[in-house]
Amino acid sequence: MLPFDPISEARRNWEANEWRAIDAMSAATSITRANQLVIGRINEALAPFDLTFSRFEALALLHFSRRGSLPLGKMGNRLMVHPTSVTNAIDRLERDGLVRRVPHADDRRTVLAEISDEGRRVVAKAADALADIEFGLAGLSAQTLGALDNAIRTLRKDAGDFAEQAE
Repeated sequence: MLPFDPISEARRNWEANEWRAIDAMSAATSITRANQLVIGRINEALAPFDLTFSRFEALALLHFSRRGSLPLGKMGNRLMVHPTSVTNAIDRLERDGLVRRVPHADDRRTVLAEISDEGRRVVAKAADALADIEFGLAGLSAQTLGALDNAIRTLRKDAGDFAEQAE
């Protein structure tokens, strides 16, 4: 633990040098550091299940799907990751007996990842473990969490991460 806030120190240095976008720099640096902290806490909570957050997300996506299976390409799109990342996650989950690859019933070129019964059991326990640590965000009020979620959602939408749907 440092005896001072390095992001505040960076802010002072930016101000002293009259560099632009000080608020944006401070916020971006804070987000980056917060991401490191949250992912660290999440991965620590998932370690007893031999999962990382990316593998947990893949399992959860399969668990939530209507049939318990999805094409790997669709998984990459929904998880917003490169196809190689999905392949690596599914390889590991398959090796651990949590998913299996199955051929698509209508398209022989497509391979589906399908969650196993053990995968359903593990993902439910892992979700409980994440809830216990409030996804690494323990200590923040419901109001702060909502404001944070809305602010980051706006950033993601403006970056073209998703299209707004009519409600």
